[in-house]
Amino acid sequence: MTISIVIPWILGLTGGIGSGKSAAAQHFLSLGIDHVDADHAARWVVKPGQPALTSIAAYFGDDVLLPDGQLNRAALRTLIFGAPEKRRWLEALLHPLISEEIRSHLARAQSPYVILVSPLLIELGQYKMTQRILVIDAPQSLQIQRTMQRDGASEQQVHEILQAQSSRKDRLNHADDVLVNDQDLSWLHGEVERLHYFYLTLRRD
Repeated sequence: MTISIVIPWILGLTGGIGSGKSAAAQHFLSLGIDHVDADHAARWVVKPGQPALTSIAAYFGDDVLLPDGQLNRAALRTLIFGAPEKRRWLEALLHPLISEEIRSHLARAQSPYVILVSPLLIELGQYKMTQRILVIDAPQSLQIQRTMQRDGASEQQVHEILQAQSSRKDRLNHADDVLVNDQDLSWLHGEVERLHYFYLTLRRD
């Protein structure tokens, strides 16, 4: 008897700050869909004991380490701000390691499809790992309002974050599916469920 193994296909899920991508990802998870968070992978590769953290400390100095040996992210951001060569060195070190960590977790997924959640899915080329892209979109005014309420950030700070992220147009150009999240949470859950049942009909090419 031949046993048929269905390999999960990969859905990339992204969106600008305050769009609601995390809430959407959480509801997919509640529906039994595995997901890999690129932000978690990025934090894991610089944990104490990981070779990347040793390399970072050797390059930038021990000031980028906290007393407990953790990475001092604020200090590192200060050191690479306005220093393109240092930022490029850091990206060249970390991006391959993050991609490797993401791929490792994606390969262990057990659900019919698996989601790669990443705010920088387009910018870092992580979308190339996926078979389909879902963009959670929202009007910029709503993104700003949500982020200010959630993080206690100023409007100027939110504008700076928006400018650093991929443009809305670029995200939408890459999208196979767009969910405009401009209503309440129950509506978002309903839309996620609608997409989920559609995604269950798809298979990896």
